[in-house]
Amino acid sequence: MARFILRSIISTIVTMLLVSIALFVLIEVGSGDITVKILGVFATPEQRASYRAQLGLDAPVWQRYIDWLIGNDWRAKRKVGYPLVTATNPQTGEKDWYADVDGQLTRWKMEEGRLITLKRQEDGSVTSHLSSGAWKINEEGNEYFWGVDTKNNTVMWMRGEGAEVWALTKAGLRKEGDGPQKYIPLRKGLLRGDPGISLQYGRPVAVTLIPRIRNTLVLAGVAFAVIMPLALFLGILAGINEGKPLDRFISITSLGATATPEFVTGIFLILIFGIWLKWLPAVALFTSADAIFENPKLLALPVLTLTAVELGYIARMTRASMVEVMESDYIRTAIIKGMPKTRIILKHAIRNALMAPITIIMLHVNWLVGGLVVVEVIFGYPGLGYYIYKSAIFGDFNAIEAAAMVTVAIAIITRLLGDLAYTLLNPRIRYS
Repeated sequence: MARFILRSIISTIVTMLLVSIALFVLIEVGSGDITVKILGVFATPEQRASYRAQLGLDAPVWQRYIDWLIGNDWRAKRKVGYPLVTATNPQTGEKDWYADVDGQLTRWKMEEGRLITLKRQEDGSVTSHLSSGAWKINEEGNEYFWGVDTKNNTVMWMRGEGAEVWALTKAGLRKEGDGPQKYIPLRKGLLRGDPGISLQYGRPVAVTLIPRIRNTLVLAGVAFAVIMPLALFLGILAGINEGKPLDRFISITSLGATATPEFVTGIFLILIFGIWLKWLPAVALFTSADAIFENPKLLALPVLTLTAVELGYIARMTRASMVEVMESDYIRTAIIKGMPKTRIILKHAIRNALMAPITIIMLHVNWLVGGLVVVEVIFGYPGLGYYIYKSAIFGDFNAIEAAAMVTVAIAIITRLLGDLAYTLLNPRIRYS
Protein backbone atom coordinates (compact mmCIF):
# COMPACT_ATOMS: atom_id res chain seq x y z
CA MET A 1 0.00 0.00 0.00
CA ALA A 2 2.83 2.40 0.85
CA ARG A 3 4.46 1.79 -2.53
CA PHE A 4 1.12 2.33 -4.26
CA ILE A 5 0.58 5.65 -2.47
CA LEU A 6 4.14 6.78 -3.28
CA ARG A 7 3.71 5.90 -6.96
CA SER A 8 0.35 7.67 -6.98
CA ILE A 9 1.88 10.83 -5.55
CA ILE A 10 4.69 10.79 -8.13
CA SER A 11 2.26 10.16 -11.00
CA THR A 12 0.02 12.92 -9.66
CA ILE A 13 2.88 15.42 -9.70
CA VAL A 14 3.94 14.40 -13.23
CA THR A 15 0.34 14.49 -14.48
CA MET A 16 -0.35 17.93 -13.05
CA LEU A 17 2.91 19.26 -14.49
CA LEU A 18 2.07 17.98 -17.98
CA VAL A 19 -1.51 19.25 -17.70
CA SER A 20 -0.30 22.67 -16.54
CA ILE A 21 1.97 22.95 -19.60
CA ALA A 22 -0.82 21.93 -21.98
CA LEU A 23 -3.31 24.23 -20.26
CA PHE A 24 -0.95 27.19 -20.31
CA VAL A 25 -0.11 26.75 -23.98
CA LEU A 26 -3.75 26.33 -25.02
CA ILE A 27 -4.96 29.39 -23.12
CA GLU A 28 -2.12 31.86 -23.59
CA VAL A 29 -0.83 30.77 -26.98
CA GLY A 30 -3.67 28.95 -28.67
CA SER A 31 -6.28 31.62 -27.91
CA GLY A 32 -4.45 34.30 -29.92
CA ASP A 33 -4.03 37.94 -28.89
CA ILE A 34 -5.89 38.19 -25.59
CA THR A 35 -5.75 42.00 -25.67
CA VAL A 36 -8.24 42.04 -28.55
CA LYS A 37 -10.83 40.34 -26.35
CA ILE A 38 -10.16 42.65 -23.39
CA LEU A 39 -9.75 45.99 -25.22
CA GLY A 40 -12.08 45.28 -28.14
CA VAL A 41 -11.59 45.08 -31.88
CA PHE A 42 -11.40 48.86 -32.21
CA ALA A 43 -8.26 49.19 -30.07
CA THR A 44 -5.29 50.38 -32.08
CA PRO A 45 -2.12 48.29 -32.48
CA GLU A 46 -0.31 50.85 -30.30
CA GLN A 47 -2.85 50.45 -27.49
CA ARG A 48 -2.75 46.66 -27.67
CA ALA A 49 1.06 46.62 -27.66
CA SER A 50 1.15 48.89 -24.60
CA TYR A 51 -1.38 46.79 -22.69
CA ARG A 52 0.33 43.55 -23.75
CA ALA A 53 3.60 44.84 -22.27
CA GLN A 54 1.86 45.80 -19.01
CA LEU A 55 0.54 42.24 -18.70
CA GLY A 56 3.97 40.80 -19.38
CA LEU A 57 2.75 39.09 -22.54
CA ASP A 58 5.69 40.35 -24.57
CA ALA A 59 7.98 37.90 -22.73
CA PRO A 60 8.80 34.48 -24.26
CA VAL A 61 6.27 31.70 -23.64
CA TRP A 62 8.67 29.59 -21.59
CA GLN A 63 9.47 32.57 -19.36
CA ARG A 64 5.79 33.34 -18.78
CA TYR A 65 5.12 29.70 -17.88
CA ILE A 66 7.90 29.67 -15.28
CA ASP A 67 6.65 32.98 -13.86
CA TRP A 68 3.13 31.57 -13.63
CA LEU A 69 4.24 28.32 -12.01
CA ILE A 70 6.98 29.34 -9.53
CA GLY A 71 6.80 33.15 -9.56
CA ASN A 72 9.10 35.86 -10.83
CA ASP A 73 10.06 37.77 -7.67
CA TRP A 74 13.40 35.95 -7.66
CA ARG A 75 14.07 37.16 -11.22
CA ALA A 76 12.85 40.69 -10.59
CA LYS A 77 15.02 40.91 -7.48
CA ARG A 78 18.13 40.71 -9.65
CA LYS A 79 16.84 43.64 -11.70
CA VAL A 80 15.98 45.86 -8.75
CA GLY A 81 18.94 44.94 -6.58
CA TYR A 82 16.86 44.71 -3.39
CA PRO A 83 14.76 41.94 -1.81
CA LEU A 84 11.13 42.05 -2.93
CA VAL A 85 8.52 41.53 -0.22
CA THR A 86 4.76 41.83 0.23
CA ALA A 87 2.89 43.86 2.85
CA THR A 88 -0.81 44.15 3.60
CA ASN A 89 -2.59 47.13 2.12
CA PRO A 90 -4.53 48.77 5.00
CA GLN A 91 -7.34 49.85 2.66
CA THR A 92 -7.97 46.60 0.77
CA GLY A 93 -6.48 44.02 3.13
CA GLU A 94 -4.60 42.50 0.18
CA LYS A 95 -0.88 42.12 -0.38
CA ASP A 96 1.16 44.79 -2.19
CA TRP A 97 4.70 44.44 -3.46
CA TYR A 98 7.60 46.57 -2.19
CA ALA A 99 11.36 46.64 -2.40
CA ASP A 100 13.03 46.19 0.98
CA VAL A 101 15.63 48.99 0.95
CA ASP A 102 17.60 48.68 4.18
CA GLY A 103 14.46 47.62 6.06
CA GLN A 104 12.28 50.32 4.48
CA LEU A 105 9.34 49.29 2.26
CA THR A 106 9.89 51.30 -0.90
CA ARG A 107 8.26 51.97 -4.25
CA TRP A 108 8.92 54.44 -7.03
CA LYS A 109 7.04 56.48 -9.62
CA MET A 110 7.79 58.97 -12.38
CA GLU A 111 6.40 62.50 -12.34
CA GLU A 112 7.28 65.02 -15.03
CA GLY A 113 10.46 63.14 -15.87
CA ARG A 114 11.58 62.93 -12.23
CA LEU A 115 11.98 59.72 -10.26
CA ILE A 116 10.06 59.86 -6.97
CA THR A 117 10.76 57.47 -4.08
CA LEU A 118 7.74 56.39 -2.02
CA LYS A 119 8.47 55.01 1.46
CA ARG A 120 5.78 53.29 3.47
CA GLN A 121 5.61 54.13 7.16
CA GLU A 122 4.60 51.82 10.00
CA ASP A 123 1.08 53.34 10.14
CA GLY A 124 0.56 52.61 6.43
CA SER A 125 1.08 56.18 5.26
CA VAL A 126 3.54 57.02 2.48
CA THR A 127 6.20 59.71 2.30
CA SER A 128 7.72 60.77 -1.01
CA HIS A 129 10.92 62.52 -2.00
CA LEU A 130 12.95 63.08 -5.13
CA SER A 131 15.43 60.30 -5.91
CA SER A 132 19.00 61.27 -6.60
CA GLY A 133 21.84 59.08 -7.70
CA ALA A 134 19.53 56.16 -8.40
CA TRP A 135 20.01 56.05 -12.16
CA LYS A 136 22.37 53.57 -13.79
CA ILE A 137 23.98 53.67 -17.22
CA ASN A 138 23.61 50.86 -19.75
CA GLU A 139 25.93 49.86 -22.57
CA GLU A 140 24.39 52.41 -24.93
CA GLY A 141 25.06 55.21 -22.47
CA ASN A 142 21.39 55.68 -21.52
CA GLU A 143 20.33 56.18 -17.92
CA TYR A 144 17.85 53.63 -16.60
CA PHE A 145 16.35 52.49 -13.31
CA TRP A 146 14.61 49.27 -12.24
CA GLY A 147 12.13 49.58 -9.38
CA VAL A 148 8.72 48.53 -8.04
CA ASP A 149 5.90 50.79 -9.20
CA THR A 150 2.56 51.47 -7.48
CA LYS A 151 0.77 48.77 -9.51
CA ASN A 152 2.75 45.76 -8.23
CA ASN A 153 5.09 45.61 -11.21
CA THR A 154 8.83 45.65 -11.45
CA VAL A 155 9.49 48.19 -14.20
CA MET A 156 12.36 49.89 -15.99
CA TRP A 157 12.29 53.63 -16.60
CA MET A 158 14.59 55.42 -19.03
CA ARG A 159 15.67 58.92 -18.01
CA GLY A 160 14.35 61.47 -20.45
CA GLU A 161 12.61 58.76 -22.49
CA GLY A 162 9.35 58.17 -20.65
CA ALA A 163 7.10 55.87 -22.69
CA GLU A 164 3.50 56.70 -23.55
CA VAL A 165 1.36 54.13 -21.79
CA TRP A 166 -2.27 53.24 -22.41
CA ALA A 167 -3.71 52.38 -19.00
CA LEU A 168 -7.00 50.46 -18.76
CA THR A 169 -9.42 52.11 -16.32
CA LYS A 170 -13.12 51.67 -15.57
CA ALA A 171 -13.80 54.54 -17.96
CA GLY A 172 -11.74 52.93 -20.72
CA LEU A 173 -8.21 53.44 -22.01
CA ARG A 174 -6.33 56.50 -20.79
CA LYS A 175 -3.07 57.77 -22.22
CA GLU A 176 -0.34 58.48 -19.70
CA GLY A 177 3.21 59.82 -20.04
CA ASP A 178 6.43 59.04 -18.17
CA GLY A 179 5.71 55.36 -18.54
CA PRO A 180 8.18 52.49 -18.11
CA GLN A 181 9.93 50.84 -21.00
CA LYS A 182 9.68 47.29 -19.58
CA TYR A 183 7.35 45.47 -17.17
CA ILE A 184 7.56 42.38 -14.97
CA PRO A 185 4.14 41.87 -13.29
CA LEU A 186 5.09 40.51 -9.86
CA ARG A 187 3.67 37.20 -8.62
CA LYS A 188 4.77 34.37 -6.34
CA GLY A 189 3.50 31.70 -8.70
CA LEU A 190 0.83 29.03 -8.61
CA LEU A 191 2.86 26.71 -6.37
CA ARG A 192 3.02 29.45 -3.73
CA GLY A 193 -0.65 30.35 -3.99
CA ASP A 194 -0.31 33.44 -6.18
CA PRO A 195 -1.20 32.80 -9.85
CA GLY A 196 -1.37 36.53 -10.61
CA ILE A 197 -3.89 39.34 -10.82
CA SER A 198 -7.41 38.81 -12.12
CA LEU A 199 -7.88 41.11 -15.10
CA GLN A 200 -11.63 41.08 -14.59
CA TYR A 201 -11.63 42.15 -10.94
CA GLY A 202 -8.23 43.86 -10.66
CA ARG A 203 -7.50 41.79 -7.54
CA PRO A 204 -5.30 38.74 -6.85
CA VAL A 205 -6.77 35.60 -8.38
CA ALA A 206 -6.43 33.72 -5.09
CA VAL A 207 -8.59 36.33 -3.32
CA THR A 208 -11.38 36.10 -5.90
CA LEU A 209 -11.13 32.34 -6.49
CA ILE A 210 -11.18 30.95 -2.94
CA PRO A 211 -14.72 32.18 -2.08
CA ARG A 212 -15.99 30.64 -5.34
CA ILE A 213 -14.38 27.31 -4.49
CA ARG A 214 -15.99 27.40 -1.07
CA ASN A 215 -19.42 28.12 -2.56
CA THR A 216 -19.08 25.27 -5.04
CA LEU A 217 -17.86 22.86 -2.36
CA VAL A 218 -20.95 23.68 -0.29
CA LEU A 219 -23.26 23.15 -3.26
CA ALA A 220 -21.46 19.99 -4.37
CA GLY A 221 -21.37 18.63 -0.82
CA VAL A 222 -25.10 19.11 -0.27
CA ALA A 223 -25.88 17.67 -3.71
CA PHE A 224 -23.61 14.68 -3.08
CA ALA A 225 -25.24 14.02 0.30
CA VAL A 226 -28.66 13.98 -1.39
CA ILE A 227 -27.87 12.28 -4.70
CA MET A 228 -25.55 9.43 -3.82
CA PRO A 229 -27.49 7.67 -1.02
CA LEU A 230 -30.78 8.12 -2.86
CA ALA A 231 -29.34 6.92 -6.19
CA LEU A 232 -27.71 3.89 -4.61
CA PHE A 233 -30.90 3.02 -2.73
CA LEU A 234 -33.07 3.27 -5.86
CA GLY A 235 -30.53 1.33 -7.92
CA ILE A 236 -30.33 -1.47 -5.39
CA LEU A 237 -34.12 -1.50 -5.03
CA ALA A 238 -34.55 -1.79 -8.80
CA GLY A 239 -31.83 -4.44 -9.04
CA ILE A 240 -33.38 -6.81 -6.53
CA ASN A 241 -36.79 -6.35 -8.19
CA GLU A 242 -35.63 -6.94 -11.76
CA GLY A 243 -38.48 -7.03 -14.26
CA LYS A 244 -41.11 -6.03 -11.73
CA PRO A 245 -43.24 -2.84 -12.00
CA LEU A 246 -41.08 -1.09 -9.39
CA ASP A 247 -37.95 -1.80 -11.43
CA ARG A 248 -39.57 -0.53 -14.63
CA PHE A 249 -40.84 2.63 -12.92
CA ILE A 250 -37.41 3.47 -11.45
CA SER A 251 -35.61 2.68 -14.72
CA ILE A 252 -37.94 4.72 -16.96
CA THR A 253 -38.05 7.67 -14.57
CA SER A 254 -34.28 7.73 -14.10
CA LEU A 255 -33.68 7.45 -17.85
CA GLY A 256 -35.98 10.40 -18.53
CA ALA A 257 -34.31 12.52 -15.83
CA THR A 258 -30.82 11.71 -17.14
CA ALA A 259 -31.76 12.44 -20.77
CA THR A 260 -33.07 15.91 -19.90
CA PRO A 261 -30.33 18.60 -20.14
CA GLU A 262 -29.47 20.59 -17.03
CA PHE A 263 -30.65 23.90 -18.44
CA VAL A 264 -34.07 22.45 -19.28
CA THR A 265 -34.49 20.96 -15.82
CA GLY A 266 -33.24 24.14 -14.18
CA ILE A 267 -35.58 26.45 -16.10
CA PHE A 268 -38.48 24.07 -15.48
CA LEU A 269 -37.86 24.15 -11.72
CA ILE A 270 -37.45 27.94 -11.75
CA LEU A 271 -40.81 28.37 -13.48
CA ILE A 272 -42.65 26.06 -11.07
CA PHE A 273 -41.05 26.67 -7.67
CA GLY A 274 -39.54 30.11 -8.19
CA ILE A 275 -42.10 32.01 -10.28
CA TRP A 276 -45.45 30.23 -10.11
CA LEU A 277 -45.48 28.83 -6.57
CA LYS A 278 -42.83 31.25 -5.22
CA TRP A 279 -41.70 28.71 -2.65
CA LEU A 280 -37.99 29.02 -3.41
CA PRO A 281 -35.64 31.76 -4.69
CA ALA A 282 -35.58 31.70 -8.50
CA VAL A 283 -31.94 32.85 -8.56
CA ALA A 284 -29.10 32.50 -6.08
CA LEU A 285 -28.77 36.19 -5.24
CA PHE A 286 -25.87 36.61 -2.81
CA THR A 287 -26.21 39.74 -0.65
CA SER A 288 -23.15 38.79 1.41
CA ALA A 289 -20.26 36.35 1.32
CA ASP A 290 -22.08 34.00 3.71
CA ALA A 291 -25.47 34.20 2.00
CA ILE A 292 -25.78 30.43 1.57
CA PHE A 293 -25.45 29.96 5.33
CA GLU A 294 -27.82 32.81 6.12
CA ASN A 295 -30.42 31.60 3.62
CA PRO A 296 -30.02 27.88 2.79
CA LYS A 297 -33.01 28.12 0.42
CA LEU A 298 -30.58 29.52 -2.16
CA LEU A 299 -29.25 25.97 -2.54
CA ALA A 300 -32.64 24.33 -3.03
CA LEU A 301 -33.20 24.74 -6.78
CA PRO A 302 -29.55 24.14 -7.82
CA VAL A 303 -29.50 20.95 -5.71
CA LEU A 304 -32.84 19.79 -7.14
CA THR A 305 -31.52 20.34 -10.65
CA LEU A 306 -28.36 18.36 -9.96
CA THR A 307 -30.38 15.62 -8.30
CA ALA A 308 -32.68 15.25 -11.29
CA VAL A 309 -29.74 15.04 -13.70
CA GLU A 310 -27.37 12.84 -11.69
CA LEU A 311 -29.79 10.60 -9.80
CA GLY A 312 -30.91 8.56 -12.80
CA TYR A 313 -27.45 7.87 -14.19
CA ILE A 314 -25.99 6.53 -10.95
CA ALA A 315 -29.18 4.63 -10.12
CA ARG A 316 -29.11 2.85 -13.49
CA MET A 317 -25.43 1.94 -13.07
CA THR A 318 -26.12 0.60 -9.59
CA ARG A 319 -29.13 -1.37 -10.86
CA ALA A 320 -27.10 -3.00 -13.62
CA SER A 321 -24.35 -3.95 -11.18
CA MET A 322 -26.88 -5.28 -8.66
CA VAL A 323 -28.62 -7.43 -11.30
CA GLU A 324 -25.28 -8.91 -12.34
CA VAL A 325 -24.34 -9.74 -8.75
CA MET A 326 -27.74 -11.26 -7.94
CA GLU A 327 -27.32 -13.63 -10.91
CA SER A 328 -23.85 -14.78 -9.84
CA ASP A 329 -23.20 -18.36 -8.70
CA TYR A 330 -22.38 -17.63 -5.07
CA ILE A 331 -25.62 -15.69 -4.59
CA ARG A 332 -27.63 -18.54 -6.11
CA THR A 333 -25.82 -21.00 -3.87
CA ALA A 334 -26.65 -18.92 -0.80
CA ILE A 335 -30.32 -18.83 -1.83
CA ILE A 336 -30.41 -22.61 -2.41
CA LYS A 337 -28.92 -23.22 1.04
CA GLY A 338 -31.81 -21.29 2.54
CA MET A 339 -29.95 -18.21 3.71
CA PRO A 340 -32.38 -15.34 4.36
CA LYS A 341 -32.67 -13.05 1.35
CA THR A 342 -32.23 -9.93 3.46
CA ARG A 343 -28.92 -11.24 4.78
CA ILE A 344 -27.78 -12.23 1.29
CA ILE A 345 -28.49 -8.76 -0.05
CA LEU A 346 -27.06 -6.76 2.84
CA LYS A 347 -24.00 -8.88 3.61
CA HIS A 348 -22.94 -10.22 0.23
CA ALA A 349 -24.69 -8.62 -2.76
CA ILE A 350 -24.56 -4.91 -1.96
CA ARG A 351 -20.87 -4.82 -1.16
CA ASN A 352 -19.92 -6.42 -4.47
CA ALA A 353 -22.54 -4.49 -6.42
CA LEU A 354 -20.95 -1.20 -5.34
CA MET A 355 -17.63 -2.04 -7.01
CA ALA A 356 -18.73 -0.67 -10.41
CA PRO A 357 -20.72 2.39 -9.24
CA ILE A 358 -17.85 3.57 -7.02
CA THR A 359 -15.86 4.59 -10.11
CA ILE A 360 -18.80 6.55 -11.50
CA ILE A 361 -19.37 8.20 -8.13
CA MET A 362 -15.75 9.35 -7.88
CA LEU A 363 -15.90 10.79 -11.39
CA HIS A 364 -19.09 12.60 -10.54
CA VAL A 365 -17.53 14.14 -7.44
CA ASN A 366 -15.12 15.90 -9.78
CA TRP A 367 -18.01 16.94 -12.03
CA LEU A 368 -19.98 18.28 -9.07
CA VAL A 369 -17.07 20.55 -8.15
CA GLY A 370 -15.63 21.64 -11.48
CA GLY A 371 -18.35 20.96 -14.04
CA LEU A 372 -21.28 22.92 -12.66
CA VAL A 373 -20.96 25.67 -15.26
CA VAL A 374 -24.46 25.28 -16.72
CA VAL A 375 -26.23 24.95 -13.37
CA GLU A 376 -24.34 27.83 -11.77
CA VAL A 377 -24.90 30.11 -14.76
CA ILE A 378 -28.65 29.36 -14.84
CA PHE A 379 -29.11 30.27 -11.19
CA GLY A 380 -26.41 32.95 -11.05
CA TYR A 381 -24.69 30.93 -8.33
CA PRO A 382 -21.22 32.43 -7.65
CA GLY A 383 -19.27 29.20 -7.69
CA LEU A 384 -16.23 27.80 -9.47
CA GLY A 385 -18.08 26.92 -12.68
CA TYR A 386 -19.64 30.37 -13.00
CA TYR A 387 -16.23 31.89 -12.23
CA ILE A 388 -14.60 29.96 -15.08
CA TYR A 389 -17.42 30.94 -17.45
CA LYS A 390 -17.17 34.68 -16.68
CA SER A 391 -13.38 34.60 -16.83
CA ALA A 392 -13.47 32.91 -20.24
CA ILE A 393 -15.93 35.49 -21.58
CA PHE A 394 -13.78 38.37 -20.29
CA GLY A 395 -10.46 36.85 -21.34
CA ASP A 396 -9.07 36.65 -17.80
CA PHE A 397 -6.38 34.07 -18.51
CA ASN A 398 -4.84 34.17 -15.03
CA ALA A 399 -8.19 33.28 -13.45
CA ILE A 400 -8.98 30.57 -16.03
CA GLU A 401 -5.63 28.85 -15.57
CA ALA A 402 -5.83 28.84 -11.77
CA ALA A 403 -9.45 27.64 -11.69
CA ALA A 404 -8.75 24.93 -14.26
CA MET A 405 -5.80 23.64 -12.23
CA VAL A 406 -8.07 23.40 -9.19
CA THR A 407 -10.46 21.17 -11.13
CA VAL A 408 -7.55 19.04 -12.38
CA ALA A 409 -6.29 18.58 -8.81
CA ILE A 410 -9.76 17.55 -7.68
CA ALA A 411 -10.05 15.05 -10.54
CA ILE A 412 -6.74 13.41 -9.66
CA ILE A 413 -7.51 13.31 -5.93
CA THR A 414 -10.92 11.75 -6.49
CA ARG A 415 -9.36 9.11 -8.76
CA LEU A 416 -6.92 8.21 -5.99
CA LEU A 417 -9.73 8.06 -3.44
CA GLY A 418 -11.66 5.80 -5.80
CA ASP A 419 -8.73 3.38 -5.98
CA LEU A 420 -8.46 3.32 -2.21
CA ALA A 421 -12.22 2.75 -1.88
CA TYR A 422 -11.86 -0.48 -3.86
CA THR A 423 -9.71 -1.97 -1.11
CA LEU A 424 -12.40 -1.21 1.46
CA LEU A 425 -15.16 -2.82 -0.63
CA ASN A 426 -13.11 -5.83 -1.68
CA PRO A 427 -10.30 -6.97 0.65
CA ARG A 428 -8.98 -9.27 -2.07
CA ILE A 429 -7.69 -6.24 -3.97
CA ARG A 430 -4.16 -5.27 -2.95
CA TYR A 431 -1.87 -2.59 -4.30
CA SER A 432 1.83 -3.28 -4.38
